[in-house]
Amino acid sequence: MSAPRGPGGGSTRGGGDGMTNFLRAKTNAAGAAERSREHPSRLADPAPFAEDVREEKRLRPVSLSEFVGQPQVREQLGIFLAAASQRGEAMDHLLLHGPPGLGKTTLASIVAHELGVEITHTSGPVIERPGDLVGLLTNIGPRGVLFVDEIHRLSPVIEEYLYSALEDFTLDIMLDRGASARSLKLTLDPFTLIGATTRSGLLSGPMRARFGVSLRMSFYSAEDLMRIVRRSAGILATTVDEDAAFEIARRSRGTPRVANRLLRRVRDFALVKADGAVTLPVTREALRLLEVDERGLDEMDRRMLDALIQRYEGGPVGLQSLAVVLGEDTGTLEDVYEPFLVQEGFIRRTPRGREATRLAYEHLGLAIPARLRGEVVADAAAEPEQPELPLG
Repeated sequence: MSAPRGPGGGSTRGGGDGMTNFLRAKTNAAGAAERSREHPSRLADPAPFAEDVREEKRLRPVSLSEFVGQPQVREQLGIFLAAASQRGEAMDHLLLHGPPGLGKTTLASIVAHELGVEITHTSGPVIERPGDLVGLLTNIGPRGVLFVDEIHRLSPVIEEYLYSALEDFTLDIMLDRGASARSLKLTLDPFTLIGATTRSGLLSGPMRARFGVSLRMSFYSAEDLMRIVRRSAGILATTVDEDAAFEIARRSRGTPRVANRLLRRVRDFALVKADGAVTLPVTREALRLLEVDERGLDEMDRRMLDALIQRYEGGPVGLQSLAVVLGEDTGTLEDVYEPFLVQEGFIRRTPRGREATRLAYEHLGLAIPARLRGEVVADAAAEPEQPELPLG
């Protein structure tokens, strides 16, 4: 008697595939849960927490004049926005790239506010089918803004549909398949696509070429972050001394999202331990309890430096080997942890791999190896004189 067909039946191959997929999903879920237990969310992680998503809505500036930091980006964006407003046209498509937590989403909202148009938020992984893209683009009003976070994760099929929409504001939709297939062209209102990415190198060449404006977001100075902390403290109705605000700012890894997160945690500490007054001693004690040191490094940063020095004698070592020791994904190390450590001079990237610098040894209180102690001497050594050539 043949096996019944349907969700529970089918051929032996289909049943085996179903069981395999089930076991694979179960294993992946268990592995994700295990990784979550081993590596809980870091306080200094620039990636957003659920709490950040809720709080950032009221902490974000709504106009370009309120936006703090990124002076070159603000100046360029102000010119492009003024020009688009005077022409009464949609602004050129805009690509914002740089490390997470620097204000790419905030700037996208500011663009829409300054142009007086609506903005639609989405992300690359969410747009799975061409129908999803059609729904988004046809619902955008004239000169509207479509913001796509993690745009480097768009599928190649979606990118192909986007090209004509970005260039000609049209969409070619294929209806049916085979001999009955036909094309339907939809005309769209002019719009502005704002793409945000932390990995611009993963964008395809044709997609990158469609953006008329490309702006890179850089880490913030301690002074700019202190202004952000003071502004956020006012919105949160929290009194923060100026030196306490600077202490939070200089430990925030150059990232406004981290600065606001540390401010909220210090506020909680001050409310319980110091009657709500955020002073310098209270701030230092709170950050000590949170294991964020004076250079803004947390436990994971110190683990990375310690592994590089203790396991691999300071390097050079490949990122894959370092990821295995730390139990992290190479993409996470490269995008989240490494940029700040390189920026601050704790790690050096070389063609042979990652190397720990003298500053890393000093910060961890470890003995500096001879090869690093001799760097200054080697650099300061005078070059040997060239022998004079005979005149005749």
